[in-house]
Amino acid sequence: MQTKQACNSHKILFLDHTAQLGGGELALLHLLEALDKSLITPVVILASEGPLTSRIKRLGIKVSVLPLDPEVVNTRKNSLGFSAVLKLKSVINVIRYSYRLAKLAQRLGISLIHTNSLKSDIYGALAGRFARIPTLWHVRDRIDDGYLPKAAAQVFRYLSTLLPSAVVANSKSTLECLKTRATGKSSWGSAKSLSSWVVYDGIRVSDAQKIPAIEDKSINIPCGAKPVIALVGRIAEWKGQHIYIQAAAEVIRRHPGAEFWIVGAPLFGEFDYESRLHELVDSLGLSDRVHFLGFRSDVPHLLDLVTVVVHASCLGEPFGQVVIEGMAASKPVVATNGGALPEIITDGVTGRLVPMNDAPAMAGAISSLLSNPEEAKLIGLRGRQHVFDKFTVTHTARSMERVYEHIFATAKLAPNDTLGANDLALKGAS
Repeated sequence: MQTKQACNSHKILFLDHTAQLGGGELALLHLLEALDKSLITPVVILASEGPLTSRIKRLGIKVSVLPLDPEVVNTRKNSLGFSAVLKLKSVINVIRYSYRLAKLAQRLGISLIHTNSLKSDIYGALAGRFARIPTLWHVRDRIDDGYLPKAAAQVFRYLSTLLPSAVVANSKSTLECLKTRATGKSSWGSAKSLSSWVVYDGIRVSDAQKIPAIEDKSINIPCGAKPVIALVGRIAEWKGQHIYIQAAAEVIRRHPGAEFWIVGAPLFGEFDYESRLHELVDSLGLSDRVHFLGFRSDVPHLLDLVTVVVHASCLGEPFGQVVIEGMAASKPVVATNGGALPEIITDGVTGRLVPMNDAPAMAGAISSLLSNPEEAKLIGLRGRQHVFDKFTVTHTARSMERVYEHIFATAKLAPNDTLGANDLALKGAS
């Protein structure tokens, strides 16, 4: 059976520069699990080591680490100024890496390269061009001046019209922010229409099933003893944990029994910000009410203990995976009204939306839900149904398969064919 599937499926090479478990990487993991393996044979190459590698291996999917210069891998988005974009050493390293990927993709008989991060977009598209293999950019980040330095955002928008064969964005907001033009040069050099789609990320149905309440002894808070408000996600300033803490101080004045959890850890060197959060908690006298739980692998269990889920981003959110996780758990969600979140939540119906950077408004929405438990329950139930109707990983996988089918049809590829696999000699590539 495995041989039959392999013979009748396209090989797709998935690329990501990091193996840390950020939102984009978890979304990739869920997509890989849900794809129809009779149609798609996924192969994954990561540019650095990390926990994503073992998680992919558990799915029975071939995954390899092809190391990229750590200086390139570890460059943070907010430091990508014009000088960084044009840094000669980094450019040379990326080109060499792209050649190596091109050779490997040809040997593997890859039909399509699917890139999953901004950095892999660049080296993956170059590899696709060298090997004459179509490349799909899966854009999961907002390409705007609030998220990236202006020069980097402008360069990336321009390259999106030149390098990829097609673009998928994780929300309408992300695609609009990318400002993909209707026509541009293809990666083969001729003018053509650049195909683009919106494919929402989804939650695994198994994660959204009801999980029995448990007592979490590690945080010494028994289930049902008091209202618990939780913010889940990596610790980063643009994620707004400081706004959440400020809102917590006001909510506690109105609801003295409330507890606040911060679930997550800094992933990309944002430890100074985490220290400032602890200082803010101490200065507000909340050290016994605001709990830092760190990274947790049992988020579905934690959500079962929670009364309200909060998403506090200060910038427009590209998607909002944690939001749909909270909704799937039947919890009322309070989220900031920016980026893709209005595409997920209808204010007052499937959740509550508040202005960004507005702690009093956030506190008011949380307090209102705590004061009106029946309304909160109804919002939670509507949110759960909305997620099952629109935001499951099954929806994501079927949509992506339709995108792949379009690309293969446009390139006129049969299963296991590559585009011009023998057209390019990569002699001397390292």
